[in-house]
Amino acid sequence: MIISMNLSSRKRKKRWKKTLLFASAAIFFFLLLLVIFAATINLPDIANYNERKIVQSTKIYDRTGKILLYDVHGEEKRTVIPFEEIPKNIKNATIALEDDSFYRHYGFRPLSFIRAVINNTLHGSYAQGGSTITQQVVKNTLLTGEKTVTRKLKEIILAFKLERKYSKDEILNLYLNQIPYGSGTYGIEAASQTFFGKHAKDLTTLEAAYLASTPNAPSYYSPYGKHVSELDARAKFTLKRMNDLGHLTKEEYEAALKDKIKFSPARTQGIIAPHFVIEVRDELNKRFGEDDIATGGFKVITTLDTSLQQKVEEVVKNHAGDIEKSFNAHNEGVVAIDPKTGDILAMMGSRDYFDTDHEGNFNITTAHRQPGSSIKPFVYATAFKEGLTPETTVFDVPTEFNPSCDYNGVASPGGDQNKCYHPQNYDEKFRGPISLREALAQSLNVPSVKVLYLAGLNNALSTIKDFGITSLDEPDRYGLTLVLGGGEVSLLELTSAYGVFANDSVRNSSRYILRVENSSGQAILQSETSPTEVIDKNISRAITDILSDNKARGSEFGTALEFPGKKVSVKTGTTNNYRDAWIVGYTPDIVIGAWAGNNNNTPMEKKIAGFIVAPWWHEIMDYALAYMPPSGDFVQPEPFKEDKPYLRGEWRGGQEFIIDKISGKLATEYTPKETQEKRVVKSVHSELYWIDPQSPQFNNWEASVRRWAQANGYFDETSGAIPTSYDDIHIPENLPKITGFQISPQKNSYSKNDGVVVKILTANKFPLTEIDYYLNDEFAGSAKEKMFDMVMSLNNAVDGENTIKVKIYDSIGNTVEDSTIFNIEN
Repeated sequence: MIISMNLSSRKRKKRWKKTLLFASAAIFFFLLLLVIFAATINLPDIANYNERKIVQSTKIYDRTGKILLYDVHGEEKRTVIPFEEIPKNIKNATIALEDDSFYRHYGFRPLSFIRAVINNTLHGSYAQGGSTITQQVVKNTLLTGEKTVTRKLKEIILAFKLERKYSKDEILNLYLNQIPYGSGTYGIEAASQTFFGKHAKDLTTLEAAYLASTPNAPSYYSPYGKHVSELDARAKFTLKRMNDLGHLTKEEYEAALKDKIKFSPARTQGIIAPHFVIEVRDELNKRFGEDDIATGGFKVITTLDTSLQQKVEEVVKNHAGDIEKSFNAHNEGVVAIDPKTGDILAMMGSRDYFDTDHEGNFNITTAHRQPGSSIKPFVYATAFKEGLTPETTVFDVPTEFNPSCDYNGVASPGGDQNKCYHPQNYDEKFRGPISLREALAQSLNVPSVKVLYLAGLNNALSTIKDFGITSLDEPDRYGLTLVLGGGEVSLLELTSAYGVFANDSVRNSSRYILRVENSSGQAILQSETSPTEVIDKNISRAITDILSDNKARGSEFGTALEFPGKKVSVKTGTTNNYRDAWIVGYTPDIVIGAWAGNNNNTPMEKKIAGFIVAPWWHEIMDYALAYMPPSGDFVQPEPFKEDKPYLRGEWRGGQEFIIDKISGKLATEYTPKETQEKRVVKSVHSELYWIDPQSPQFNNWEASVRRWAQANGYFDETSGAIPTSYDDIHIPENLPKITGFQISPQKNSYSKNDGVVVKILTANKFPLTEIDYYLNDEFAGSAKEKMFDMVMSLNNAVDGENTIKVKIYDSIGNTVEDSTIFNIEN
């Protein structure tokens, strides 16, 4: 053990020697480069603004590249104020957060720089800069935003020269009057006016902490963006740093923490689709960095369809008052996606982005909320993967799903009654046996919980992830409530996931950006689609067929989900506590998802989503259907092939037999299909009786179903219910016979202008009911009179040989056919 420790110690010392040697060499070469650059670089006059770097504005456009959505510097605001008018708290907050040794260093901190170099080397990025306030002044006034070693060396040399020429207060003054704070503001005075509607000298300690927190990433920490909670946390961190460094007393620190922050309303001019634009900027900042986006002069072509976006905003605005008054819902969100590409065509993240009093800048479409029943199609798709079919029947009866409770929902002695779980349907009614098609179309809860159990929770979560929903990763928390919306998803993810069904099983990830060009017009980002088939096509088609089946859905939802003459698949969702109402609908060309509720999670009126969101969602979809001509229809699913009676939908028992309806005896090979009837030996049992009788859920499911069967007159039969004799009516000797054809007038050949009378000669035991006539396999008509003669025109005959074929039917369902030939001459 001692030998091992000594060897380990020697290895560590060896590694440290190598590291120190490398660091020493690096510092030597770095200092050498500094000397070389110091000899060749001249410091521009900071007062001469003509020598500052030229800032080119990045512009964000819609999908046509013609309509400007946002100009990053479209409303640049800058007001320079004297150092004396900048409050002490903003100076201290800035120093505490950005450069706590500002008044002690000479413009550059070697240890911070080396630490940043090591971290960046380890992580393969330029995430950490290690820059002092002096370096940031240089970077923001004299240099470009490129991230190279050469630019960094220039920055350090210029920082040293700047420190020799100007005092610390002058440098800090320059920083606080130049630094970007976001929303087009430069300098503390413009930021104070923009964000708080006051002069900088009037800022509170808490307001100063918030403003000092934004320059590190002005777009990310914008109080009007989607990262307000992150801004709150950074402001609190700033206050703590001020307290730790002695800039705030304990009392001042605690008072600032208790203070309330209130931002001025965001400016409404100069931006279209603000929630969408904020998402685009976030993505651009992640890809290219905030500095490059702020100054690079990029042209960004997005996926937004301006016409559709304007319609969405118009519809929501027109209905907002009624929704609030009738349902106590104070916010709405909408996302529209092209399923063939993943392009986000429209996004409205709140009723009014600029209404900050009601958190309008918060993007509800990317927030995670409980989806209610809108998650059900993915669970049913999983069930189809596991062998169930749309015709499989489940029992919609009162059911207890906790095996520790009895089938009446009562906990076992000593058990926790609160853990018993027996969900209700939205209308608190039970429908008995119902197919999976109808259960999904009608959004019934009890059958859906059963479907989830039969499909498997982990299997369902795997399917959901395949469809692009990544937020559902706590299976133990959801349990069987997952199918009723027990987890949390975003409207954007959910709408995108429905795009898989719309696109015939193929997923395209949602995207905001089509192309980015630099200031020279060169494409530096070209978005490409990556289509991936994530589920069997027939399963996808089956779900689509169910969600577009107005008949299976029933009348409970009215006409708000119907589009006469057009096939649109739709699913709604309402959470049990009525805090969220969802709807997602699609065609092969567009998916539109909508949500209504309250950001603070207060409940709405107790109405289902079909009443809260469906009417105004319908108006948006109606516009989209007219605005975007359809490229094709949904592909119809093939029937699911399954031999087991239960999986095919036979719920009355598992022993089937086929009889002839006329004789009442067992069917034979000669029994016509029309007179065959499939019957079952009645023995009504639960779903698990046929699938998994060893399941811990079996007893409760079975007891509930058996109770229902007895109450509805279904009593068990024995095999004695099966007839013992076979159909003796449909036998070969009882088949009708065609003995001849008579065509009048009789000729060796006919012309196409002729008309003829065809008479069939038969011998039959049972009366004939119909004769069908065909000319060259084309249906020519039926005769149902006693004479059964047919007057036939020869206009459609062909030159040469022609065939007349007949099918005759008797009163017990027998059918035979025969044919004769005649000639046509020119």
